[in-house]
This record gives sequence, structure tokens and C-alpha cells, in this order.
Amino acid sequence: MIEEKDYKARIETYLPKALQVPGSMPQTLLEAMTYSLMAGGKRVRPVLTLAVADMLEDKASSKPEVLDLSAAVEMIHTYSLIHDDLPAMDNDVLRRGKATNHMVFGEAMAILAGDALLTRAFELMGRHYNEDNYPAGQKLRAWAVLSRCAGASGMVGGQALDIESEKNESTLDEIIELQTLKTARLIQAGIVGVAELLGASDKIMGSLEDFGLYLGQAFQIQDDILDVVAEESQLGKSTGKDQDHNKGTFVTLLGLNGAKEKLTQVWQKLDLSLEQLREEGLETAFLEAYVDLLRQRTY
Repeated sequence: MIEEKDYKARIETYLPKALQVPGSMPQTLLEAMTYSLMAGGKRVRPVLTLAVADMLEDKASSKPEVLDLSAAVEMIHTYSLIHDDLPAMDNDVLRRGKATNHMVFGEAMAILAGDALLTRAFELMGRHYNEDNYPAGQKLRAWAVLSRCAGASGMVGGQALDIESEKNESTLDEIIELQTLKTARLIQAGIVGVAELLGASDKIMGSLEDFGLYLGQAFQIQDDILDVVAEESQLGKSTGKDQDHNKGTFVTLLGLNGAKEKLTQVWQKLDLSLEQLREEGLETAFLEAYVDLLRQRTY
């Protein structure tokens, strides 16, 4: 079994190559894109993309289509963080223990860096039309999954709900919808997208959708809890900002203990999705170990 650090190391090596575009690029723009994309982080989304690929097909994670999908998901995630940190949104000055993009390059260049990462992500997805590893229909379905999960009915829609939540008190159902769109959808993008690319069955696809959904929800509830209890130096970004922005979270609505109880319930649902994958004859040892690692995270 390939360990998490091996997948992560492969991503760290591949991302700079994925940034290399045909022709020339303004140097400052490239520096701004590289600054945030290569700032580290857990790389949860691309690691899961590669891991699910190998679970479905031996050594699939080495295929160029799979590597580019994993890079595309991480580029979209990074662009969303750059824009989320802007003064017009969260107005944050710290991300992954470093000054945020707009603090280093200015607001205008930060916006352009995010735009360029988003555009490059879809350029990566479209550059394999002449390769024969997977049928064109499967490639297009993977592209459609990524588009849907990243757009207005996915992550961007979640960001819009997040902004609106500052104006009104949110119900539990509204918070679940917000966090599902904002966080879970992009985790699903890599997991379900690579399953579409590899031609997985509908039943396996459904279990992977559940896995991505519950992992995303758990990840966000953890973030809500850590925003209250973690030290800024440990978290690598500003703490207490949810309260400062009057945002509805699982903690503000349920209290700290209630949020922890909700988190336990979501982990149980995620475990059930893994059980369903095992019933389909898939080897889930890596996913189980990786989930256990994420359960224990403190940043």
C-alpha cells in the first residue's frame, strides 16, 4: 500500500510541472500563483484523488489524466483560498503560516493569480483529448463533475451562502447546506471525478459520493471546532475569525460539545460508506488509515 506521504510527495513534485503553460507568462503572475499553490498544506483533495484511482485500478495514479485531475482539484482549492482571504471576503492576513497572497502581491494580482489557477485547472483537464488511456466520454464526465463541484452549485455557491450567513442567523439545515457546498463538494470533485474517469459502476460511484460528502462535512466541523480551540501558531491561519465575522457554524449553533457530538455522527456515516465500498470488493485499507489520520488532525 502506498503511504499518504508518498502520494503527497508525488503531488508536491507534480504541481510545479502542472503550472508550466505553453508560451510565456508574466513573471509576477507566475510568482503569485506559485506562492500560494506551493505554500504546503495537507493536500487532502489530490491525495484522495490518487488513492481512489489506485483503489479502482492498479497503478492508475501514474496516468497523466489522473495526475492532472489531482492537480486541477488542488489548483481550484488554492484559488478559492486566495480569493477567500481578500479584504472583500474574509480579509485574512495569514494562511498556512505565511502572509496571504494579497498581502504579498497586492489585491489586484491576487485576484488574477486566483483566476489564472482556476483557468489552468480546466486547461489541464482538457489537454488529454488525443490520449487513449480512457474513453473520451469518461474524460468529459470527469470534467463535468469538477465543473459542477467547483461552481455555483458547489464550492462557489457555498462561498455565497457563507457571505450571506453573516447577515442572518442560520439554522442547522442551512449550515449543513453551506458547509456541504463550500467544503464537501470539492473533496467529492476529485473522488467522484476520478471514478468517472476510470468508469466505475453506479453503485461504487454512489458510495464514493457518500464518502466525499461525509469527509467534507467532518472536515468542516473540525475546522469550526479548531477555529475556537486551536492556537494560531498551530493552525497556521487566524483563529476566531468565524466569531469576528458573525458567521454561522456548527459551534455557534450547537455549542462546542454539540459540534463534537455532531462530528462523531458524521464519522459514523463515513465509516458506513467505507463498509459499502468493501462490500463491492474494493481494498479500502488506505482510505481507512487516511481517515484515521484526519480524525486526529489539530490544524
